[in-house]
This record gives sequence, structure tokens and C-alpha cells, in this order.
Amino acid sequence: MDSTAYIDDMYYNAIDLLKSMIAIPSLSREEDKVADLIEKYIFENELKPQRKGNNVWVKSSDFDTTKPTILLNSHIDTVKPVASWNKDPFNPIIEDNRLYGLGSNDAGASVVSLLHSFILLNKKGQDYNLIFLASCEEEVSGRNGIESVLDELPEIAFAI
Repeated sequence: MDSTAYIDDMYYNAIDLLKSMIAIPSLSREEDKVADLIEKYIFENELKPQRKGNNVWVKSSDFDTTKPTILLNSHIDTVKPVASWNKDPFNPIIEDNRLYGLGSNDAGASVVSLLHSFILLNKKGQDYNLIFLASCEEEVSGRNGIESVLDELPEIAFAI
């Protein structure tokens, strides 16, 4: 497959993943089903996901402890829809080239963008390591979110 077709496939796969995430209610502390989806997606991309609770992460295939490590992190939990929400919050819908649904922006789009950046960069040799982490409980500053995973990860030089 040429690189343009590959990038096009990644684009549509990313949109499909985001739609699937929106369709799964993932309120804080109830992220298990969306964590299952992300873990499965990472595995289907021939990578080896790790998981603690509802936090899912994956390291570069050629992880090397002598290289600095960059963490790509975003969260998979959402807040409850507010009363003024005028669309079905769990029905991903595209109108006027915009994707609507609970968590589509905060922070589903970030999760999907960082994950696909990881997948693409993982296929190329880098002077650094990458870790992608889809963390939970961010919206409630929960103890079972990123805080519970940091001891499981190698030293992080910086994070995005």
C-alpha cells in the first residue's frame, strides 16, 4: 500500500474509532467498555497493550531504556451530558463536516489523534521511545487514573 492510501486508511480508521468511543458511555469511573475498545484496537494494530484498571498503554516496539521517553497521554472518561444537550450524546453524528457526540472533543479526538500518531511513529526508527496512554478518571481527578499508572511506566522525559 502506498503512503497516501495508508494515511487515508488511518484517517478513516481514526474517525471510526472516535465514533465507536462516542457510542460507548464512559463517564468517570465507568470507562471499562471504552478501555476494552482501545485495548482491542491497539492489539489489532499488532501492538502489545498493557492495562491497569481502565488505563491502557503501549510502548514503542523497539523500546530502548537508553533513549529518552515521550509520553502521549489523553483521557477516556467524560462528564455527564448537561440538560441543554440537544442531540443524543451517545449517537455519533456528522453534520456540516463536524462530528457530534459526548466526548468527541473532550477528549476523544485527542485520544484518537495521539494513538494514531503513536501507531505511525512506531513504524519508523526514532531517537526516542514513545508510550501512548489512554488514562481514566481525569474528569474527577481520580486516584485510579494516570496517578495509579506512573509507577508502572519507565522514566518519562516529557509528555504531551
